Amino acid sequence: MNDVRNLRFFVLDKEEVSALLLLPPSATLLLVLAHGAGAGMNHTFMTAIANQLAEDNVATFRCQFPYMEQRRRVPDKQPILTATVAAAVRIAAQLAPRLPLFAGGKSMGGRMTSLAASEQKLEAIKGLIFFGFPLHPPKRPSIKRAEHLQLVKQPMLFLQGTRDDLADLTLLRPICESLGPQTTLHVIEGADHSFHVLKRSGKTDSQVLAELSSTVKAWTTAHSGAQTKN
Repeated sequence: MNDVRNLRFFVLDKEEVSALLLLPPSATLLLVLAHGAGAGMNHTFMTAIANQLAEDNVATFRCQFPYMEQRRRVPDKQPILTATVAAAVRIAAQLAPRLPLFAGGKSMGGRMTSLAASEQKLEAIKGLIFFGFPLHPPKRPSIKRAEHLQLVKQPMLFLQGTRDDLADLTLLRPICESLGPQTTLHVIEGADHSFHVLKRSGKTDSQVLAELSSTVKAWTTAHSGAQTKN
């Protein structure tokens, strides 16, 4: 049976947030998983992917950003968001010190994780995982949000749907290539930014979740002993 722990911790010694550790009995690694801008750590996708990962023996540590904890609609400013990710990584490392540690998240949560890593705030992690990296706003293609990725030292895994309107793959593919062999782009055919697929795709959302989880499991296994680049 999975070990489920509801926790709380402080961000910058002033903002207290909720967290949830889901630890399967045969866990091989721990993934800090930050939520997107519009929904918290208990959003349907966040819960579903955490449960699916647990079936593949991947533990997860989810937490709220302060604005979501306080039920505010507008996200905190970037320094608060990246500080939250950094604090979550520190707590996760303490909770499961023997497990290789990875970090990432859904949409904004993933981008805040990469920003924290680019500022060298996540030295303990083996790699970053993005569930729908938000490269640009809908219908406004741009690569500005990817500029900081060149400063990230850890390996990165991008999980992106072909119908994701926040990440034009014609822009994202060359970005991933420019980041070198430590960066992997895994494309989910027919999936949108929420990883939903149309019925005519021949897939189900459950199959997409299984593909996401198995990809994370294989990639993290390959990078559990990874060294960061200088």
